[in-house]
Amino acid sequence: MKLTDKQRRHLRGLAHGLKPVILVGQSGVSDAVVAETSRALEAHELIKVRIAGMERDARDEALAFLADRTESEIVGRVGHTAVLYRRHPKKPRIVVPS
Repeated sequence: MKLTDKQRRHLRGLAHGLKPVILVGQSGVSDAVVAETSRALEAHELIKVRIAGMERDARDEALAFLADRTESEIVGRVGHTAVLYRRHPKKPRIVVPS
C-alpha cells in the first residue's frame, strides 16, 4: 500500500486532533509495543505515536521499524510525534481519496 501526496495530506488533516495512543520510551520498539500498535491500528486505522528519549536518527529508525513490523504507512512526522495508517482489511472506516 503506497499513499499518494493527496492521500497523505487528507490523513494528516484527519489526524490533527488525535492524541498519541502509543508512547515509545528510551528502550525503543519492543515486541509488546509492536503488538499494541497493531491492535490500535486494527481498532482505529489512523493513530499517533510519540517517540521520546531518542536522538533524531534513532527515532527515524524506530519509526521505520515500527511501521514495517505493523505493515502500516507513515503518514507524517513532526518532531517526536508521527502518524501511522493501516487500512482495515474487512471494514475500512476511513475513506481515503484516490
